[in-house]
Amino acid sequence: MQKFYLTPKFFTLICHYKKEWLLKDLTAGIIVAIIALPLSIALALASGVEPACGIYTAIAAGFFVSVLGGSRVQIAGPTAAFATVVASIVATQGMDGLFIATILAGILLVIMGVLKLGTLIKYIPYTVTTGFTFGIAVTILAGQIKDFLGLTYASDVKAVETIEKIEANINAADTFSWQALLVGVVSLAILIIYPKVEKRIPPSLIAVIVSALMVKFIPALDKNVYTIGELYTIPAGLPSVDFAGIEINMDKVLALLPNAFTIALLAGIESLLSCVVADGMINDKHYPNAELVAQGTANIASVLFGGIPATGAIARTAANIKNGGKTPLAGIVHAAILVLVLLFLMPYAGLIPMPAIAAILFVVAYNMSEWRKVVKTVKTAPWKETLVMLVTLVLTVVFDLVVAIIVGMSLVIIFALANKLFKKKA
Repeated sequence: MQKFYLTPKFFTLICHYKKEWLLKDLTAGIIVAIIALPLSIALALASGVEPACGIYTAIAAGFFVSVLGGSRVQIAGPTAAFATVVASIVATQGMDGLFIATILAGILLVIMGVLKLGTLIKYIPYTVTTGFTFGIAVTILAGQIKDFLGLTYASDVKAVETIEKIEANINAADTFSWQALLVGVVSLAILIIYPKVEKRIPPSLIAVIVSALMVKFIPALDKNVYTIGELYTIPAGLPSVDFAGIEINMDKVLALLPNAFTIALLAGIESLLSCVVADGMINDKHYPNAELVAQGTANIASVLFGGIPATGAIARTAANIKNGGKTPLAGIVHAAILVLVLLFLMPYAGLIPMPAIAAILFVVAYNMSEWRKVVKTVKTAPWKETLVMLVTLVLTVVFDLVVAIIVGMSLVIIFALANKLFKKKA
């Protein structure tokens, strides 16, 4: 009997669950939660929201994608792809705007899944995805220079766009802190060198622990390096969202639709790409439309739970597989462990130095940039494909992702139509 096209993998596997999978799922879930903890906090800060929002996102998205998704090993949560989009929405429309845009994006993703559009996303040209992915990496890197160098902006400086951040960094160069740089460099060295020596413990966890101990016990650093707790509120316990304070009107909805489409498109592309990578690693086949419905549901749940947009995370999904994860239960365990962290350990997150967070995001930016693919495209691809990639990349950095995707896709369509026209004339 053929399965319904929106059937989650969880329900197809649970009836045939093998007892030897249980320990592997539990172990993988715990390890992935340890990896997700510092990363979720870092990505929340890069997105311009409170650090706890990253944990809320990892919990809600991790649970719903695991229960409803189309992959047996997908791990969802906050990702770097959304950082610039979220930061821009929060800066211009506030948390209300982010709430509305994410709800709309979630609805769009569910509709896409129901309409069986999961297989169509693969037709988006790699030049567009490569361009905006590299562009996002550049914006993340530019946004973290301030904390890595310990710069202090003037009180009237509100740097939102990437170019504004670069200008603000240059203007604040005289506030450079060698203490912050020292903590940042040590953290970065751990993130780069530690995985070559030891792979069982996540390097980001070691980096935040070592950097926190440095700032706590070295007097010269204690008074000159900001920690998360000095700049942000670190709440313990489950989130409390005031829905009554959220104002929704048609003008806001229409203004946020482009951002909602961008979030939905990014979530769809990244989650399905992650599923494809996972399929290759475990010799399985995901259900793309079920995955889109799950991503939509997860994004709606995330903001209702106080989080931000989420999608399948390739790095965390790969870590799940490498640590023995067999079924969606590993993702559910990962979410449960993060709930325990939220309830009992969140105050300790306030001890993490900001330069360590910046170092983690530097590595995230480097890994997502896929710079080798950019170089290969420039060297070997036809000039039209190279142009599309570079235009998308530059527009992502200079303007925003919405403009970049619209212009990039428009160029692809124009070139395709021009090719057909010339062929007919010939």
